[in-house]
Amino acid sequence: MNKTLLNRFLISRTGNPKSKIENLKWLGLSVLAFVLAGAEVEAQQPTKVSRIGYLTGSSLSANPAWREALQEGLRELGYVEGKNIVIEWRAADGKLDRRPALAAELARLKVDIIVAVGPGDTLAAKKATATIPIVTILGGDPGY
Repeated sequence: MNKTLLNRFLISRTGNPKSKIENLKWLGLSVLAFVLAGAEVEAQQPTKVSRIGYLTGSSLSANPAWREALQEGLRELGYVEGKNIVIEWRAADGKLDRRPALAAELARLKVDIIVAVGPGDTLAAKKATATIPIVTILGGDPGY
């Protein structure tokens, strides 16, 4: 999936909170499509459970609608957290200096993709791995 198409799903141009939630729903769909594109090749291994790493500098309770939209998008494709997909939730709880360690932890877990909430989270993930794809929810220059 190219970056232009992915940005269409992820970045809200309207500033409307409902639109952002809808974009997060599409994020779930696009993340799963991206992860499963590689899983189709491994069709002989039906027991493989895809793992998504989610990284945010805030707390997980700060934007519950975002998490719910991601999970809803995945459910619409038949993926339920804890059943056939694992989401590794990591939050710095406002302690932004913790983001690099959390990103490194996700890289060590060998998640299939990292969903980074903002530019700082994206930069931390980029520094932690050169092989795991990274999807950014919120736009902006992550500084790379």
